[in-house]
Amino acid sequence: MNKELRLNNPWFVAVWPGMGHVAVSAGFYLIAKLGMDLHKEVSPDGLFDIDHVEVVDGIIQSTELPRNRYFVYRDPNGKRDGVVFIGEAQPSVGKYAFCNEIISYAKELGVTEITTFAAMATHMRPEHESRVFAAATDEVTLDSFIQLETEVLKDGNISGLNGVLLGAAAAAQLHGSCFLGEMPSIFHQFPYPKASLNVLRVFCDAVGLTLDTKELEEQAETMDEQLSKWLRRLERSMQQREGEVGTEETGLDEDVNPSEETEEGFDIGSVSSAGDSNLLSNQDQERIELLFDAASTDRSKAYELKRELDRLQVFKQYENRFLDLFRQQPPLDSAA
Repeated sequence: MNKELRLNNPWFVAVWPGMGHVAVSAGFYLIAKLGMDLHKEVSPDGLFDIDHVEVVDGIIQSTELPRNRYFVYRDPNGKRDGVVFIGEAQPSVGKYAFCNEIISYAKELGVTEITTFAAMATHMRPEHESRVFAAATDEVTLDSFIQLETEVLKDGNISGLNGVLLGAAAAAQLHGSCFLGEMPSIFHQFPYPKASLNVLRVFCDAVGLTLDTKELEEQAETMDEQLSKWLRRLERSMQQREGEVGTEETGLDEDVNPSEETEEGFDIGSVSSAGDSNLLSNQDQERIELLFDAASTDRSKAYELKRELDRLQVFKQYENRFLDLFRQQPPLDSAA
């Protein structure tokens, strides 16, 4: 076991970006609400390549390779500690070798079971309940989910590292599982917090973890209301214009663009057009600073901060400062 870090029967979650931000939103929610510590960063050398650069006002910006980090939770009740691995992007090469490195380090930490989160796009509507599908590396692990509110993913595939990591876990004789949150396929490009919420609920039940999900519940309810309104507008528009040239092909027009504001003034994508911290209004900058101050003394408020940075599309600019909030204060392993 890793001599620098001694954990008690730790659970382990790994997440990467994907549809609906389902996995990464759940991962960030865990590290924020549990007040986890940033433990280790993995070098991206040899894993990623650069295929473009950003230009702002004619100036080519410096580039940074995607980062991969481990966060650690120490259970104050002494029951189960935890580890969350968050990757900013999936490697362009060497995916299986990278997964084996994660598995190897997880085993050093005393981990015996690996969990990943993912999204499953279906024809569900926003007002419907978001189901959670489960798949596991062995029947014993899968049987343990029977009492939970999950449906077995009987056939299909889990693309990306969300699945490859579990294949590597099985080869290393570790138990592995994936929880997939259901989301409407028509909204796959938008954040879908209800799927993240339900995935977290199932996971917490599985590992015996208590988690305050109120903030995510409120976010999910708000998003579902807006998505449902937009979908009804889209359906009415399609009915009214049935038979017109072009409508049958796209089903969209300028009156029902999901990236535009609704009648209530709520941006359906929960993002603004800012995208640059230099273009933020004074009000936005003041709010960000207030949220940073709040999160610096109470890490559980960090998710509200991330949600605001995502809405303003400036998380990348503030990312290092945001993750500094999770750098451990006292020595992480002061007890034997």
